[in-house]
Amino acid sequence: MSNRLEPGDPAPDFSLPTDDGGTVSLKDLRGRKVIVYFYPAAMTPGCTKQACDFTDSLSSLEAAGYTVVGISPDKPEKLAKFRERDGLTITLASDADRSVLSAYGAFGEKKLYGKVVEGVIRSTFVIDEDGRIELAQYNVKATGHVAKLRKDLGLAA
Repeated sequence: MSNRLEPGDPAPDFSLPTDDGGTVSLKDLRGRKVIVYFYPAAMTPGCTKQACDFTDSLSSLEAAGYTVVGISPDKPEKLAKFRERDGLTITLASDADRSVLSAYGAFGEKKLYGKVVEGVIRSTFVIDEDGRIELAQYNVKATGHVAKLRKDLGLAA
């Protein structure tokens, strides 16, 4: 099993390519609250639902001081298609070698249809302005997750 992060832990730094040809780096977001969520694959039903929910909530999350970054092992080209197809406005980053996923404990053994497999563990982290983990949630459900996260953060629905 991979190491799981806990509130108070320093958030592992990352610098990853994005769907628009840029780069997103955690160190560049210091001083802001950041929601980093890891999902298995772009353009699959659960991941699409989750990405659309984050996009729908983005303006209110930003108004509350949060930046949202979605990370998957997909290549930037696939993420660009995902953004275009579903009208996504959140930052999408590619972790093709799964090093960031592993650093956050979001890649490893999980149960899929009753079988143990290795893969992306759908997870969400809230990182404070100083780069520390404020909230770590593993094995989250795609549907309803953003509403639950907003509640956990004390944000109105």
